[in-house]
Amino acid sequence: MTVRPSSAGDDASVLFASERSFRVWRYGVGHSRLLLRAAPDSAHPLRLDLLFEGVDAVQLVTRYDGLELHAFDDAESGRVFELSGVPSRWRSRRLVIGLRSGSGAGYVQCQKVSALLGGTGVIGSDDPSESFDVVWSLR
Repeated sequence: MTVRPSSAGDDASVLFASERSFRVWRYGVGHSRLLLRAAPDSAHPLRLDLLFEGVDAVQLVTRYDGLELHAFDDAESGRVFELSGVPSRWRSRRLVIGLRSGSGAGYVQCQKVSALLGGTGVIGSDDPSESFDVVWSLR
């Protein structure tokens, strides 16, 4: 599997990393969810989805090749909170996750992010179900 949570020798801000290519697959304002999907290929027979829940703000590119999720420092998080207009009383329950890859960067402000492995087709359920294995999660 290509998923690797950050380990001791790595950049301490890296929370999750995968060498796979992810595309913005779906963003639902009504359900406050963002789905980034790495399609199956010859080296990786299962889809890998990154599901962001409780999304308040995003800055995205459409494709991430070799994606890392990283923690923003307090100053960067504060800037995103100010831009998004989240009241200070709710900020302790929000994450600001940086996205970076060779093909672009961005961020997601959310309540939870999970990496879900499962499904052999590019098209499939956009919601987590028992057919997925949660391989990483942060709340």
